[in-house]
This record gives sequence, structure tokens and C-alpha cells, in this order.
Amino acid sequence: MAPLTLAVYPDGVWDRAKGERIIVSYVKRTRNQHFKDEGPKRILALDGGGLKGIVTLGFLGRLEETLRERHGSDPEFRLCHYFDLIAGTSTGAIIAAALALGLSVDEVTGHYMTMGEKVFEGSWFRKGVLRARYDDEALKRLLKDVLGKDTLLGSQDLRTGLLVVTKRMDTGSTWPLGNNPRGRYFRGHEGSGRIGNGDYPLWQVVRASTAAPHFFDPETIAINVGTSRKQAVRGDFVDGGVSPHNNPALQALMYATLDGHRVGWPMGADRLLLVSVGTGRAAPGHEPSRMAAAHAMKSLLSLMADCGDLVETMLQWMSSGTRVRWMDRELEALQDDLLAPEPLLSYLRYDVSFDPEAIDGLRAGLSEGTSSALDAKRIDSLSKMDRKDNLTIWKEIGAAAAADQVDPEDLPERFDLPASRG
Repeated sequence: MAPLTLAVYPDGVWDRAKGERIIVSYVKRTRNQHFKDEGPKRILALDGGGLKGIVTLGFLGRLEETLRERHGSDPEFRLCHYFDLIAGTSTGAIIAAALALGLSVDEVTGHYMTMGEKVFEGSWFRKGVLRARYDDEALKRLLKDVLGKDTLLGSQDLRTGLLVVTKRMDTGSTWPLGNNPRGRYFRGHEGSGRIGNGDYPLWQVVRASTAAPHFFDPETIAINVGTSRKQAVRGDFVDGGVSPHNNPALQALMYATLDGHRVGWPMGADRLLLVSVGTGRAAPGHEPSRMAAAHAMKSLLSLMADCGDLVETMLQWMSSGTRVRWMDRELEALQDDLLAPEPLLSYLRYDVSFDPEAIDGLRAGLSEGTSSALDAKRIDSLSKMDRKDNLTIWKEIGAAAAADQVDPEDLPERFDLPASRG
């Protein structure tokens, strides 16, 4: 019998020798297998950005569709089958956790729209500077419903690697919380009183990552139950975006490759693929105001944008990739710069600009109602993370940008999952 020769086409996988489309099966690996198996590794990193996460889901829907077609058009294909680690900050953490549990992008999008409508419900009683803008009870309830109130970060229900970035404010330290069972703090040590990261409730870890200052109160997590020698310790956690890692791509790369994290994946353009997805970007702007709080918020957003630019610059500097952003007039897209003699990874970045010119370029892919609604004032509002009246508009913009940017050729075939005749 002649050896099977497979070819990947937009409509699936074909046996070129026989000229017929075949059903392809692929190994649906467990979390531990995603971490331990040899071969090329794939990382998905999802930015924070409040309700603008619906833009991210537009890109992810296109990615899932593209990868499903690459793997035999299996209707059960999920992003958790392809990516060995899914990382998220803030709203990206919500999406990452749901994907790691095996939900499809369509399922996550449905939950996300519901969450956006119910969580970002303003109140005149919460307008003061002494209280968070939104009550977190609806968010907690919905996170428990979607992620499971009893699901732990270390649960085998998570079908792939997961990394959630948050910030512990009482110590001033960034906490990347992952589900690698070999991690130094994954389990507590007997007699120490310390609670292992794997024993943290998943919903609470995600809630901590979404605790954006001004919008939500911090989330308090028990760190140590206490012993005869030590008092119990609880940490106050806020949004991971209040760290250098609102774009968690660099943190995810470090988690996967630095020895201290005990994941140990090798680097190289043929060994490691990093796909990073944003929530839309725009200059924070500056409007005359006598309120110091307004200036402080603008400054914080500007600092977060600076950190995001630095993350992208560093990753371009280390990698090869077809989908990278022009950084500035001096650096351009770093096509001719490389930190090491050879690329350390393959890197793709998908995002959309909310600048008027960029939005005008997407109008052909938007519905007539959305396009006509996008006047100058509405475009200016697209950068505001809590505008739930923009949910449908953001959703369409994400889908239109994805149709324009996500090309099957971007995803190197060497990272395809091994196929076999089913």
C-alpha cells in the first residue's frame, strides 16, 4: 500500500494520491500532555481591555475557523486542542479560561455579550470617588456560572495550559498564575499553611485579573491559612493590566521558557509559535479638565499603552513573523533587527486601530447600521472600555478586522497538529 500523502487546502485535508478528501483525526491532549509532550509548541496571548474583549473574539473566531479547516473541518475542533498555553490579562483572562475549558469561540462570545450587559450596569449610588464604578456581584455570579464555582486552577477540566496575569497590590508584585503541575507554587507544602496556586478557585483567579482600579473593587484571595508560627495571609489583587503585562504575550513567553517556571519549552522559529491578540488601540487623548482623577486615568492608560508598545517591540526583536505592527518612524516594524543570530520564536500579532482612518478602512465589512452610527463622536468612544452600548459595534469591527488580517498563510504548517486517517 502506497504511503498516504496529505495536503491541506481551505476545504480540508486531501489524499493527493487518491484525489479525495479524508476525515482527519488528531490527538485531543490533556493539560499535562500539552505541557510535557515534545514537538512544536503554540501559545495564545490575549490582551486586557474591558468590554473591548469582544474585538478579540472577532479575531479568535476567524482563527478557530481557519485552524478547524486546517484540521479536517472537524466541527468539534477547539482552540484548546491547538494551543498548548492560553494566557490572558483582565478581560483576556475571562476569554482564556473559557477557551482552556474547551468552549468554542461562539460559545464564549454568547457568554461575553451577556456578561457585558449585566456586569457594566451603572448606578447613581456608585458615582462617587470613594467607591468602585461597578458592583462586582454580577461579575462573580457569571464567572461561577461559566467557569464553574468549584473548578480550581489546577483542575483537569482545563484541557490545556492556562496563564492568568494579575497584580498583588499589598506586595506590589505581578502574579502570573498558571496551571503547570510542575510549577514551584502549584501545590502547597505540608505543614507550611500555604495554599497552592492550583487550589485557587478558577473564577476567583479570573476575577482578580479583572479588578480594574476605579471600575471594580480588588479581589482578596487566601494565600496562607496560617500555622502555629504564622498568621493567615490574604492578598489583595487587582487587574493584571496594572502591570507591564496588559498584553501578556511576553509574560507568557517567559513563563513557557524560563527555567524558574519549570515549563521548559525550547525556543526557535520552528519550535515555538506565539499568537498575540489585542482589544483595539487608540491614543488616550487629552481633554481639558479640572478633575485630577480624569488626568490620572488618562496617564494610567497612556502608561499601559507604552508597556504594550514595549512588549510588541521586544517580541518583534526576538522573532520572525508575517503579521507585525509598524512601531514608529525610527523602528518601523523591526524587519531588519534581530536580537539573536536566529529568530527565537515565530510571532503573530493581531489588533485593530480605532483611529478614524483605520475605521474608515473597515466600513465595507460593517453592516449599514453600524457604519452609519460611526460618526466622529462614536469613534472617539471606542477606546472607552466600559461602553456596553458599543458591544455590537466592537463585535462587528473585530470580525471585519479579522477578515482583513487573518490569513491562513500566516500560520506555519509546521505547527499543524499531526494528522491521521480517521
